[in-house]
Amino acid sequence: MKREGRLGVGIIGAGKVGPVVGAALAGSGHALVAITAGSDRDRVEAILPGLPVLDAAEVVRRSELVVIAVPHDQLPDLVAGLAEVGAWQPGQLVLHTDPAYGTSVLAPAMAKGAIPLAVHPAIAFTGTSMDLRLLTNSFAAVTAPGPVLPIAQALAVELGCEPVVITEEDRADYAEGIATATQFSRSIVQQSTTLLAKVGVPNPGLYLSTLVHSTIDHTLAEAGGNDGSRMTEMDLD
Repeated sequence: MKREGRLGVGIIGAGKVGPVVGAALAGSGHALVAITAGSDRDRVEAILPGLPVLDAAEVVRRSELVVIAVPHDQLPDLVAGLAEVGAWQPGQLVLHTDPAYGTSVLAPAMAKGAIPLAVHPAIAFTGTSMDLRLLTNSFAAVTAPGPVLPIAQALAVELGCEPVVITEEDRADYAEGIATATQFSRSIVQQSTTLLAKVGVPNPGLYLSTLVHSTIDHTLAEAGGNDGSRMTEMDLD
């Protein structure tokens, strides 16, 4: 039985993000209802053992909170398609995790009475239980209409994140900042390890590990006055 205030949560998207978000919410006391099928069933089973696998429309119909964690280009058509088959329900919470969209992409669900929330945890997901530790040391961008913004913030906290409000009009710039940090960092590390391997350095990724992490920590502290107590972690290996 759910505790008072707990929600029945359905997950649409069984990639690296959806199962981890589901596991984090379950850890906060919410009841997981179902998840859609993914390409790596063993990985999903490892983090969400025994969770029923259903199609997207059935996941929506059974859930009080629907978490959508699908690739960026699939999100608009998915939301619209579920509206066309009458899956969305009045009063239902619908949360997506895409960094670039605010809540406008959820307009078809809103038209059916659903409550739109956008929460993007700022970590590099691996799709494994180790992400749960990263969530507890990270931030999350939250966007929602004013009256329900506290719900988005509360869910971010339940994921383990510190919520940071990003306005609807600023989501594109936010997403560009996230993409620049992740893609550029990964590219630079890959170039560096290639050069070190060329000159005979054994295990160049391990060799650079302390240097790269300390450099990024110092740079982030200089950029934002961060004391290191709460910092986004990147997978730079």
